[in-house]
Amino acid sequence: MSNSSSMPQFLLLAFADRQELQLLHFWLFLAISLAALLANGLILSAVACDHHLHTPMGFFLLNLSLTDLGCICTTVPKAMHNSLWDTTTISYTGCAAQLFFFYFFISAEFSLLTIMCYDRYVAICKPLHYGTLLGSRACAHMAAAAWAAGFLYSLLHTASTFSLPLCQGNALGQFFCEIPHILKLSCSHSGYIRELGLIGVSVCLGFSCLIFIVFSYVQIFRAVLRIPSQQGQHKAFSTCLPHLAVLSLFVSTAIFAYLKPPSISSPSLDLIVSVLYSVVPPALNPLIYSLRNQELKDALRKMMTGCFSGAIKCLFSGV
Repeated sequence: MSNSSSMPQFLLLAFADRQELQLLHFWLFLAISLAALLANGLILSAVACDHHLHTPMGFFLLNLSLTDLGCICTTVPKAMHNSLWDTTTISYTGCAAQLFFFYFFISAEFSLLTIMCYDRYVAICKPLHYGTLLGSRACAHMAAAAWAAGFLYSLLHTASTFSLPLCQGNALGQFFCEIPHILKLSCSHSGYIRELGLIGVSVCLGFSCLIFIVFSYVQIFRAVLRIPSQQGQHKAFSTCLPHLAVLSLFVSTAIFAYLKPPSISSPSLDLIVSVLYSVVPPALNPLIYSLRNQELKDALRKMMTGCFSGAIKCLFSGV
């Protein structure tokens, strides 16, 4: 029996057997990561610099962009490194760190999406109390609670998972370190049950958040449909659709990844699904929000125009 502390490294799942295809995956991941870094960086800059976006939703959007950047930077660089150098290894400590930060950012993102749903509920259903319920202090407390919850959730799962003795080899059927694939290597029944108990509690908490989100959107849609003018209804719906689209993308891909029937499971399908819920949402979230948020589009346009004008002035002043 090999103890987890004596296991020097894990073997991650390769994207392809041929070096040419590995290089193709490297360039694909490079393009996705650069797009995500650029898009989320632009949103961070726009929210920080434009006073029109100094609102509760802008503040939460800034925090959401930070979690998206964290998710991308946790999983993609190691996958790119392995594809470029045709290797599949990750150290024991590297795997523990990757698992901790991935679940930290993912759980913080889900908490933030739940809080953003509450923001939309108050804005549409209780507009007269919006300034009171979502003041700057309340927003800071809710964001801090989301980050703290993500940290605690990730710390508990990482400590529980990596305290298990591993005796089923060191090959993970995933391109990054993930709890279910590490549990398959465990030979401790009691530790396995303990981690499953933690996962069960997490599922219950996540399901409670989903119930809250569904209830909130039912109330939101009822309030919107009572608005007499179609223009007012369209404006109200347009403020909710980006959040609803991001939430649906996040939840649907995660649920399919963890709850898909074993009969349709295969290494290639698991690999595609894992990319869909760990890499694609952080890259698409900025696009989804910028398409429907006119204030954000105006701020991005103003910032990019200012940068372009400044570059032109510098160019001609140096001639």
